[in-house]
Amino acid sequence: MKTLKKALALIMSLAILCSIPITASAAPVPEATIDTTKTGSLSLFKYDLTSAEKDGIWDSSYVSTGVKDEDGVEAILGNPSRVSSLNANGTAYGYAVPGVEFTYLKVADIHTYTKTEEGTTNTELLYGIEPSEKSNVFLAILGLTTEDRYKPADETAGGQSMYYYQSDKLISGLQKVLADNSTAVKNALEQYIHTCGGTALAETDAYGHTAADNLPLGLYLLVETRVPESVIDTTDPFLVSLPMTAVNGSNAENGGDAWLYDVTLYPKNLTGIPSLEKTLREARIDTGKNHGSTSDIADGYAHTATASGGDLIDYQIISTLPSITSQASYLSEYTFVDTLSKGISYKKNDVLIEFFKDAKCTDHICSWDANSGKFTVAYNTGADGKNVMTISMTAAGLADINSSNAVYTGVDMVNSGYSDCTMRITYQAKLNSDNTVSYGDAGNSNAVALQWKRSNTSYYDTLVDDCHLYVYGIDAVKRFSDGQGDFSKVAFVIHNDTDNCFVTAAFNTTEKVWYAVGHAAEATSATRFVPDASGKLIIKGLEDDTYSITEVTTSNGYSLLKNSVKLVIADTEAAAACGIYSTDALGLIQNDPRYASVNPGLYKNMPQKHLEHKPLTAAATVDGNPVNMKPDGESGNAFVPFVCVNTKGFDLPQTGGHGSYWFPIIGLSGLALAVFGIVLLSRKKTAKDN
Repeated sequence: MKTLKKALALIMSLAILCSIPITASAAPVPEATIDTTKTGSLSLFKYDLTSAEKDGIWDSSYVSTGVKDEDGVEAILGNPSRVSSLNANGTAYGYAVPGVEFTYLKVADIHTYTKTEEGTTNTELLYGIEPSEKSNVFLAILGLTTEDRYKPADETAGGQSMYYYQSDKLISGLQKVLADNSTAVKNALEQYIHTCGGTALAETDAYGHTAADNLPLGLYLLVETRVPESVIDTTDPFLVSLPMTAVNGSNAENGGDAWLYDVTLYPKNLTGIPSLEKTLREARIDTGKNHGSTSDIADGYAHTATASGGDLIDYQIISTLPSITSQASYLSEYTFVDTLSKGISYKKNDVLIEFFKDAKCTDHICSWDANSGKFTVAYNTGADGKNVMTISMTAAGLADINSSNAVYTGVDMVNSGYSDCTMRITYQAKLNSDNTVSYGDAGNSNAVALQWKRSNTSYYDTLVDDCHLYVYGIDAVKRFSDGQGDFSKVAFVIHNDTDNCFVTAAFNTTEKVWYAVGHAAEATSATRFVPDASGKLIIKGLEDDTYSITEVTTSNGYSLLKNSVKLVIADTEAAAACGIYSTDALGLIQNDPRYASVNPGLYKNMPQKHLEHKPLTAAATVDGNPVNMKPDGESGNAFVPFVCVNTKGFDLPQTGGHGSYWFPIIGLSGLALAVFGIVLLSRKKTAKDN
């Protein structure tokens, strides 16, 4: 009976230690001793208890019974009627987690030790570990030495040398080291089991199941060695005795009276995802509505913005890294695929990656630039003409993310590398001054997709986010009151009153369109906008601001406009939210509303920031009067229309007409009289001299 209690204590302690409900599927044998002619088997089911608890269908009050729980655990968590897409490889049933790999290794044999003292015989179950360099490593990882062995059992029948340990010693050793530094212990045991030639079970299938049979009896170490992308916290390494003893619980009362050779385990994993958010702003140098801070992630950054042709746009991508709790949960890929509408061009080779300990990006860890060797950047053009930039972590970059000691140090380390830290990516792009830009409410989408993998590289997941850049224009018509003026003599200058600058532009002779290219501080440097031969004046590439349009020259004989035309372009949020998050068909959606109210102590990075943004729609006024904006193809509210008319100037009083011919006659008569006078005086002088 004492032997049974020892075995029961081992299994129950390990179950509590690892938070692993344990059941068994074999029928009890009538004997109370182990049948050494038998073999054992292991059957494991992996379920996403994080989501199950989040959905309110599972809680921690369940007590494992030692009996295979097909009507309980498996019926609820493995319900085949609930189909979910956990990854790119197919479906999973219920809350099953496919793609998990466990590796097992037999570390000890089961022995019975009997000793008679003072007429009393004591029988005890012990675990014998053969002395070797490898076994010493195993004991050291558990914080044990050969001095911790059960020394009374050193002398065995036959004289074979063996280290014997009581189950309590092994349990307490593993429990203590995991409590002190679970990450270090997980990593050490993962390496140990690979070094010693442990056997990997088949990956868990769509039902979360894997199994091994015909196993020799003994004590086994099980380590979770590979996980899919959604698993953030691997199961602690645990020990399983084959056979083990059943226990009492919720659905059976036969505990403590049978050896179980076929053991079923329900190990627990926490699941979760990183976060991803992309925002933008007009660069400060281009009169952006911000302070130009490069360190403040809230300085003007938003999911929507407007800009003028030729402006530089600041982009930032914020991603909270997933939890990394051991080498099994190391990231093997963390790649950003960034896509800009074809009307926006990357500045190129200016990508900066920074890491922070906090979500607000104030507690800086380190920075990586293009020369760091920690990531690569590739640029290409998609089939739809959009510009694509792919940022991939190199082996050196992944090594830092997975195992750097810059954040978590000392024996109290609970995470690895940059686990749960925030990554910020910044770069610039330029808004084109041509017809590749989408004008109006359709906007110019700027999307990003994050793909990441864990140690099981066959499984991956994605997150998506986007931001939008809006651009507008003017569709003006110039007229003369009598239809006779010369449009080529007309010119306007446009002043951006909001940003206090003049618009500069270039004329496309083929399209007969003016495209904004920048801005000028002085009127002397402002572009003079001239209508075409029909009086049409189309200007593209303006942001949502207030403008003064001043006519500076007009056709001869016509009056200039008395005042500047006041034009206002204003944005408001559309009624419907952007649907970008619903396009992420893989895995867990980061905008799942259930993540916003969950218990933050249940799993990492929770509650998660709820992401939702609405596109913009534009409206305009001309001299205070609302106007109906014209579309750009299928994009509504793109151009502000207005008409300006020059009237004929009033005629000034005219000289000439009747009597004008007298002027030369009078002039000639005066000249003749002058000549006559000179001749007369000359004659008088001559006569006097004579």
